[in-house]
Amino acid sequence: MRKIATVLAVVATAATGFASNAQADMVDTIRDRGQLVCGVHTGLVGFGAPDESGEWQGLDPDYCRAVATAILGEPKVKWVPLSTQARFTSLQNGEIDILAQNSTMTLARDASLGLTFPAFNFYDGQGLLIRSDLGVTESKELDGATICIQQGTTSEYVIRNHFTSLGISFTPVVIESGTEFFSAFFGDRCDAITSDLSQLAVVRLTSDKPDDYQLLPDIIAKSPLGPVVRADDKHFENVVKWTSFALLTAEELGITQNNVKEMQASDNADIQKFLGVTPGVGELLGLNDDWIADVISTVGNYSEIFERNVGAGSPLALKRGQNALWSDGGLMYSPLF
Repeated sequence: MRKIATVLAVVATAATGFASNAQADMVDTIRDRGQLVCGVHTGLVGFGAPDESGEWQGLDPDYCRAVATAILGEPKVKWVPLSTQARFTSLQNGEIDILAQNSTMTLARDASLGLTFPAFNFYDGQGLLIRSDLGVTESKELDGATICIQQGTTSEYVIRNHFTSLGISFTPVVIESGTEFFSAFFGDRCDAITSDLSQLAVVRLTSDKPDDYQLLPDIIAKSPLGPVVRADDKHFENVVKWTSFALLTAEELGITQNNVKEMQASDNADIQKFLGVTPGVGELLGLNDDWIADVISTVGNYSEIFERNVGAGSPLALKRGQNALWSDGGLMYSPLF
């Protein structure tokens, strides 16, 4: 009986391994299909929204273009706008290949949904939007101010702790409805409003008089955002992860969309290998050796993506802040290639 049990166990293990190996590799699926299916915002300026011609623009769509280019050699992407309620379910069900929608990594999402966050492309956080006529430059100057807070969110807890830590007081104006939340602020019912900085930047931009309002530089709570993929395909996860790292490394090396062809002729050994002149950087990911050169030619490096979509070259005009390279005091960091 013991021998029979052992044989059955071996057969079962082999069958399981075969089933796992037989599962379609997402990279191969994308190649066979000829396009990457990317879940995006229903519309958030700077992070994912269609332009006048209906083409999706923003920091997150550019990441999908980068991943598609790494695999296909060109940015062939099918866009699937998703609500916040449907986004993770759509990824779990295989309706999309990758979710790029300002999604925050949390323990519950990372550990219980069968999904994984390969890398972060934007470090967000709770902040404050104020009326410019207050004449303040940081939150510690808001002693006695009235702050609009949306009921049922973590914002109230966070902002109370923040003001307590600063040793100052404020008067909360708690609003239940999301629509009323913003109209209350623009209707002068409060001096400031608190939410995620990316959301506040968009709200400011879409107001009637954006110059009447300003974002304070204080980051009250952390919110790391990035693309999400299913956790059952390590190959595809690695492609997404190292594509993100490639964008950061290109910035570090001074490789841009305009000079990438010129940089391929560099005599620097690290740059030659990074851009695929010297073989090796593509093999371990099952990609062409010049995949990084293709990606940078298509979307540019991280700095270029940031600046045109949400930075100085965009209507949002966000500063790099936490999203600066580690060497510039930020959090953006890539392992070695």
